[in-house]
Amino acid sequence: MRMRKKKNLIPRMEKCAACQVKDGFALRGHWRETLMGGARELRVELGCGKGRFTAETARLNPDILFVAIEKVPDAMVVAMERVMALELKNVFFVVGDAALLPDYFAPGEVDLIYINFCDPWPPVRQAKRRLTHRGFLDLYRQALVPGGQVHFKTDNQPLFEFSVEEFPAAGYALSEVTRNLHENGLQGVMTDYEAKFYEQGLPINRCVGTLEPRP
Repeated sequence: MRMRKKKNLIPRMEKCAACQVKDGFALRGHWRETLMGGARELRVELGCGKGRFTAETARLNPDILFVAIEKVPDAMVVAMERVMALELKNVFFVVGDAALLPDYFAPGEVDLIYINFCDPWPPVRQAKRRLTHRGFLDLYRQALVPGGQVHFKTDNQPLFEFSVEEFPAAGYALSEVTRNLHENGLQGVMTDYEAKFYEQGLPINRCVGTLEPRP
């Protein structure tokens, strides 16, 4: 779904400057000491959208540093405004691309990566653009700590079936695999998309990939 252009985007983003990192490359290897010295973990969300999941997860985990990377400023500004309204000090935003993750973060700097409701890129010829393709999973490996995790949620069944094959192929052990996350009631923090799908009774797929040592 194409995001509508936001009115007064630049002034709105400037008001949220306290939670935006203008140059993510400059903090490579120094995120925690620069932004939150006592952070227990550093977690990254790829594609935060309007930030419901981002803000609520950060609110529930004040001792963890969250970095949200989003390509669309018109979506990110809403997430930033949510975080500012809650006066959260442990979440920061970067306008950027998941393909550049190893350029933003040093080896072993990231503890956990969230991928929620990413673009499924359904044509087979575009499979390499899916954020759970083994090419991307190899990129995440470069930034994750040993035993680090990728948490993945989607409503797209074909994408999920593709992904549960890609994780093991890229050296991640699969766990918590479900094709109906909310079958027995609400589970965890929801994204904006997820809340809408839940109201419609649509099943949500979820899995966790845990990084394993290379053979």
